[in-house]
Amino acid sequence: MTAAADYSDVLGPDYQEAYRTPDPECPPAWLPDSPLVLGLLANAEITAIELAPEGSNYTFVAQLDGGTAGQWLGIYKPRRGEIPLRDFPDGTLYKREYAAYVVSAALGWNFVPPTVIREGQHGVGTMQLFVASVRTENYFSFRKTRVDDLQRMALFDALANNADRKGSHCLLGLDDRMWGIDHGLTFHHVPKLRTVIWDYQGTPIPPPLLADLDALLIDLTRNGDAAQALAPLLHPVELEALAQRCRALLTERTYPLPGPYRSVPWPPL
Repeated sequence: MTAAADYSDVLGPDYQEAYRTPDPECPPAWLPDSPLVLGLLANAEITAIELAPEGSNYTFVAQLDGGTAGQWLGIYKPRRGEIPLRDFPDGTLYKREYAAYVVSAALGWNFVPPTVIREGQHGVGTMQLFVASVRTENYFSFRKTRVDDLQRMALFDALANNADRKGSHCLLGLDDRMWGIDHGLTFHHVPKLRTVIWDYQGTPIPPPLLADLDALLIDLTRNGDAAQALAPLLHPVELEALAQRCRALLTERTYPLPGPYRSVPWPPL
């Protein structure tokens, strides 16, 4: 599923008007850069949930009531709703979703919407901020105009070993920011990079992005804030593989080339 879907028909009358207009008004406390948003995602009352109509795993749209901070929506992915996969350990996809947010924030790139782990109606899982987006836009429509954003996302996918970067996992927000969603298939220790963003293969990584990688590697090797946040989310072997991929990117200083196996997810959109 994608956070760009229209959920007006399933979320009740209080939300219908907002999601039939092109620019739903988000309460200030619920904005992505708000210092309150993580606390709201973690603690706001979940007043209703509805199963999203798409997705291989059970994904719910949640109505969140933050009291005086107002109401907004979250994307709730419970551990209990994960379909077992033969190549990822059972019950870990929600942790990988949160780990992607941790790494994006640690790099200062902040294109993964604010995400927390919390209890919900179906048990523990991630709650990610719903980002209102332009429903007709995705990677294939803005690949030529959002180069800086996509270079960051392509580098993130190489670092996180993202096995499922579809075109619809790249959103253009109504705030004109580019967002990346659906990061459950990440951080495996075996190479699994599958993405539609091969535009930069073999080209030099921009120096500012290399500097961000260098800072992250220092954090990972010195048990900094990001390393401590990732420790309960990933297996030690996966954490070491993350550091190794970071070192390799800093050594090569170029975007990786497609591997010998399938390197594009299906379907690509």
